[in-house]
Formats: sequence, structure tokens, C-alpha cells
Amino acid sequence: MRRSVTVLGIAIGAVAAGTGITWTMTHGHPPGGVHRAEHGSSGGRVVTVAKAPMFDPLRLRGNVLAYLRDRPGHAGVMAADLRGGTAFGVNETSRFVTASVIKVDILAALLLQHQRQGVGLSDGERVLAGRMIRKSDNDAADALYADIGRDAGLQNANAAFGLGHTVPYPVSWGSSWTSPSDQVRLVRMLASDGGPLTAANRRYVLGLMGSVTPSQAWGISAAARPGEKVALKNGWVPLRYEGNGWAVNSIGRITGGGHDFVVAVFSGDSPTMAAGVATVEHVSSMVVSALREAGREAG
Repeated sequence: MRRSVTVLGIAIGAVAAGTGITWTMTHGHPPGGVHRAEHGSSGGRVVTVAKAPMFDPLRLRGNVLAYLRDRPGHAGVMAADLRGGTAFGVNETSRFVTASVIKVDILAALLLQHQRQGVGLSDGERVLAGRMIRKSDNDAADALYADIGRDAGLQNANAAFGLGHTVPYPVSWGSSWTSPSDQVRLVRMLASDGGPLTAANRRYVLGLMGSVTPSQAWGISAAARPGEKVALKNGWVPLRYEGNGWAVNSIGRITGGGHDFVVAVFSGDSPTMAAGVATVEHVSSMVVSALREAGREAG
């Protein structure tokens, strides 16, 4: 994408109409390169020269879609660099079956309810929360989902969290629906100051996500570099009534090296869990690598 544009030194956010892609621009540079003004000797005219882009969101979108065309099933991604200010999404508002990623939302709802009541979690609830997030224990999730009032309790909390695309299932929490953009909003809330949860509660959730059992540390962690910290929650389930094949998803946060990425990648209709994991990890790596370049360009 090459364009000659005169850009003021302000932060700009944009959505390309009809493309399903989201990006932001910072430091006065458009999302395709750096522009330089030159004064000519005749007439004092100004010439704007576009540099070859380091981060081109339309090119990235094309690359992601080209990869997904060769993969079984379908997928969506949303990612943002909270320090660099750049965000990107493909199919980010499409709805996917949550599987176990909804467990983060369940815990956040439980903490919000306790905050409103002015009480902390009981020892038993903390044990269940640890099992639910670190080991993805379904019995623990069943107990805490019932504790918050199932779908009604989750809907109430999500209104406070601003999750407009998430539809909780009344009985089976794993059959709920959500979008990559909603899950990035949730993780961003946990990673940022403000919001309805206290700082202590946000740290508690991220701490559990940062200590999942090693066998479940796949997913967005594929986009991390050595020395970076990853907090994540994955979900995987064979689909029977809401699609075919497998739903395989990963949400979380990658910090270090001057970046603070929040990422959500969802997939559906993969023929095997392994195929879904491969799709999620490759898309995570593609998008986060591009956002790293955007941060370097802005810096």
C-alpha cells in the first residue's frame, strides 16, 4: 500500500471500511511507512515521499487470509500492543464457541461479584479457581459457574466488562459464544489500570494464567520470544451441535522487550485438535511479529 499523504503529528485510529481489519497509528505515521517532506527549488512545492512500509495492515490481512484459505476450518484473530498503541484484527467480531477460554470470564465474574459484596474469595473458591485456570479442570468450572449464577451471572458481569459479543450458554459454559475482540477487551481489562476489577484481583487472574500446567502452555505462547512472560488460557473441544471437528482457541498476554501484547485467536471446524493448535499458533506468530515491526517503526 503506497500513498502520498500529509500527516499531522496526532494519534489516529482507523477501521478500513468493509475489510474487517482494525488498526491504529501513532507518532503521526500512517500504517504503511514514514513520509518525508521536501521543498523544491522551483515554486517552493512540497513533495511527500513514501518509504517502503514495515507494517502494512492490509498486506498483513492478505497474508493471514491466504494462510487461512489453505487451512481446514475457519479462524479469527485480534491483537493489540498496549505500549505501542497498534491493534490488528481479522474476523475479530465473528463469534466462535468458547470452549475453556470462558473460564477466565467466569473467574472475573466471580471476583466482581465478591467485590460488590465486599468479601474476598473463600479458601475453597481459590482452590477451585486455581484448578480451573491452571489445569483447565471442568468440574471446578462447573462449580464456579453455578456459584456466579450461570449465564445470568456471567451476562451481568459482562455488561460491566463491555463484552457485547459474548453469549453465555445456560448450563454448559463451554458451549458459550464469544469473539476475538471481546476476549482481547477482557484481557486488556486485566492488564490495564482502571476497569471494574481491583488491581489485586486483576493480578490474581493474570497470575493464574501465567502458571498454567506446562502441557497446556501452547497457543499464543508460540508468538513469545525468549525471556518474555506469557499469561494465557486455552480452550479445545470437539464440536457436535455447534459445528464440526474441533474448536481450538487461545487468549492471553505477552510482555517483555518493550511490548505488552494482548492476543486472542479462535478457530472452528478443524479436523483434529492438532490441526487447530497449528492454526492458532501460526496466526498468533504472524500477527504478533507484524505488531513488533510496527512498534519498532513507531519507536
